[in-house]
Amino acid sequence: MINRRRLLGMAAVGVPAISILRTRSASAQAKEIRVAEDGGVATKAFQSGFVEPFTKKTGVKVTLESPNPLGKLRAMVEAGQTGTVLYTGLGSVNMLAAKRLGLIDPIDWGAVDPAPMYPEAKKDYGFGHQYFSTVMAWNAVVKAPKSWADFFDAKAFPGKRALVDLPQYSLPFALLATGVPVDKLYPLDVNAAFKKLREFKSHVSVWTATTPQGPQLLRDNEVQYAVCSGSRVVGDPALGMTWDHGRLDVGYACIVKTSKPEDRVAAYKLLHEMSLPENQARYAEIFPVTGPNPDLDQYLPKDKLSTYPASKQNKAVQWLENPQWWNENGEAINKKWQEFKLGL
Repeated sequence: MINRRRLLGMAAVGVPAISILRTRSASAQAKEIRVAEDGGVATKAFQSGFVEPFTKKTGVKVTLESPNPLGKLRAMVEAGQTGTVLYTGLGSVNMLAAKRLGLIDPIDWGAVDPAPMYPEAKKDYGFGHQYFSTVMAWNAVVKAPKSWADFFDAKAFPGKRALVDLPQYSLPFALLATGVPVDKLYPLDVNAAFKKLREFKSHVSVWTATTPQGPQLLRDNEVQYAVCSGSRVVGDPALGMTWDHGRLDVGYACIVKTSKPEDRVAAYKLLHEMSLPENQARYAEIFPVTGPNPDLDQYLPKDKLSTYPASKQNKAVQWLENPQWWNENGEAINKKWQEFKLGL
């Protein structure tokens, strides 16, 4: 036990009192931690794949909270809350934004001791626990496009389109439609991308604002082609889709800036469980999104590998988002986007 006399004595020999108190706090055993999660079926998958094996090993209860937008994280930290320790599901752009805003702390990877991970999933401030894709999809009754040039060719592929009302989704796809190769996509030629969208805007019936919107528009045949979440359309017999040249991004789990040291000790053990391929496979059984372990394919059903965004065969044909570019240029691009939307 560290009493006041011992604390002062340790400080006198050069050990900062704040470090002593932090060490003492970190050594305490948390009985429960709170984790912000995606919600819906993803919460069920998170509970089964990660929380259950973690609690079985440690005895620590995990309370899952949702939803988890960046704005909620910012409000938490600015209010000085200390209850939520782990914030999951932040896309790569939002993870870097949270870092820039001082909302998250670096991960102690030594404490996590993870199983092998893809390098883009193992960041100083983010544990990439899931991959998600944005792809082209279409109603199965229409002609199937094979490229983004086809998708943006309304003459050869007639029908109404739905694009996402966010520049980080719509600008890269428009640029790919002009013939820019994937490995030359960034830095984005913003003027060329906007030029393509202006030429095509009369064919866009809906600018979608939510993830379920695009697939539902296709199923209702209100549009014939749409940009959609891959996991929302794959395997649907009423729809067609392709992973080719899809946008692949990583959802990160991050340590909340104001969280308690003892909660972080437990959170690192949870992150370790999230790195194990057998746990990632259990997660994918419920929610068809896969994690960052390079050996994960061997734990997944062979007949379903084509349905997962980051199975090796699908990961190889997509491009990874460039969050650094968007964090450096996003504010200016968003202003241009609003100007573009006013001209529709």
